[in-house]
Amino acid sequence: MATAAPRQLGITPPLSTALPTDAEKQATDALIEEMTKENLFESRADTEKRSAVLASLQSITEEFVKRVCRKQNLPENIVNNAGGRIFTYGSFRLGVYGPGSDIDTLVVVPKNVSREEYFELFPDLLVEMAPEGAIEDLTPVPEAFVPIIKFEYSGISIDLIFARIEVLTQISRSLSLNDDNLLTGLDEAGLRSLNGTRVTDDILNLVPEKAVFRTALRGVKLWAQRRAIYANIMGFPGGVAWAMLVARVCQLYPQATASTVILKFFRIMSQWQWPQPVLLQAIKGGKLNVRVWNPRVYKGDGYHLMPIITPSYPSMCATHNITKSTKEIICRELARGGNITDRIMTGKASWKDLFVKHTFFTKNYKYYLSVISASTTKEAQLIWAGLVESKVRLLVANVENHESIALAHPFNKGFERVHKCSSEDEIESVKEGNLQYQIKEIPTVTTDPSHDTTLGTAVKDQNGDAPKSEPEKKESLVYTTTHYIGLELREGAKSLDLAWCVDEFKRVCRSWEKYNEELNTLSVVNTRNCDLPDDVFTEGEVKPTRSQKKKKRSSADVC
Repeated sequence: MATAAPRQLGITPPLSTALPTDAEKQATDALIEEMTKENLFESRADTEKRSAVLASLQSITEEFVKRVCRKQNLPENIVNNAGGRIFTYGSFRLGVYGPGSDIDTLVVVPKNVSREEYFELFPDLLVEMAPEGAIEDLTPVPEAFVPIIKFEYSGISIDLIFARIEVLTQISRSLSLNDDNLLTGLDEAGLRSLNGTRVTDDILNLVPEKAVFRTALRGVKLWAQRRAIYANIMGFPGGVAWAMLVARVCQLYPQATASTVILKFFRIMSQWQWPQPVLLQAIKGGKLNVRVWNPRVYKGDGYHLMPIITPSYPSMCATHNITKSTKEIICRELARGGNITDRIMTGKASWKDLFVKHTFFTKNYKYYLSVISASTTKEAQLIWAGLVESKVRLLVANVENHESIALAHPFNKGFERVHKCSSEDEIESVKEGNLQYQIKEIPTVTTDPSHDTTLGTAVKDQNGDAPKSEPEKKESLVYTTTHYIGLELREGAKSLDLAWCVDEFKRVCRSWEKYNEELNTLSVVNTRNCDLPDDVFTEGEVKPTRSQKKKKRSSADVC
């Protein structure tokens, strides 16, 4: 009796349904062994701790909805049945999280609960209902691109976003978000919030073997992070985009083992005919009045250089931030990865070779732009730095079009520093990149490239205004975040005047409605590789030194 053909996943048939060879299985074993050495897998105890935190957040969510209902004087039977539910999305929901990973979490509530009530009541309720001392670094950001509450719960970083379902008066614990009708009436922030979970679920439902997909994705994520090409906000693919690329390869090789999926990933994606979009399924239409990615209808969609399209309705481009330069960097890295994985599969290289760290600061460039945002309060800097970070790609896009520039390569993370100054002159010098007054006891930390949509607007204080500067003191703290852009010059470039590019970037950032020139500053300075700060280098890396050979200096004043 003939068996039914397996369901085709993807918009085209598989390229191969061959079963794994012994050599491919051994390569996968070696991959898992290397990822274990890299500490990518969390212990069972830590995973159980995450489950306990999520269970607590579910209870807090249900209590939050009850309190809102009682505040609205609703009948007790409605109060008790209103519900509320916690969903996860991102790497945790995909099953590719590791030690120290945060949990991207979504609070879903019925139609009578507003976002304003969420920010008014939920933070205090977290502290009230969690074990004493469990909640730390609690930071509500109600005016972010996706409004969010950030905090740590028992040492686990939580990013908590919000959505209310306009068509439901009750939210049960069994609610699924796969019904497109649940999107009815949502504003843009609510739509983005719900689609985080919906996209994650669709990706998992569109791969033939979840375990193979997860192992391959862990490898690709580690590679992308090590090569510093993981950050949507800086013009590189983010976690969802990399997941969709791996998922597409899984569809094309449904029987393959993880090592083969990674090999095919590099072979296929390094030769992909961009801007042909990567799709996991055909783009679906719908009855809602929302925008669906379509370059034939929307002119802006036609400008996307490497479109990777989300499978959930309404389909969107997950890589609209990619620029000409970041595309070139991605393609170079895909080619490098392909060469290494070819050698791995023939026994001439190891997986460790694939995961070698980038050389952005040590070898790649002689000249850099340092983009320095600064504020005089920590709270203000969180928001101002987020806004500036979200605009760096605009500076990159202008710089890469300069006649003397072949490539403008943004590093995928910013460097956060704290400085103590005792005079206005010292403060001004810090804003221009001077690290002489940096507080050494407070280590430099990097921004998290996996959270691209949470920053970019101001936090309000209780009076509804942007945070004000702290009272003047003899010693003032200055908080800075620096982003670095490596510059590859065209052959024969003699002069490099980027003043217009820099001025336009500053104008865009300062046009933010809550920009306060007494509180927020922005500088862009030219930096030679030998003048890079020590804290951008890790142990074992060699900082470039100034060439001893004397030669005629060319005009390289960038700004």
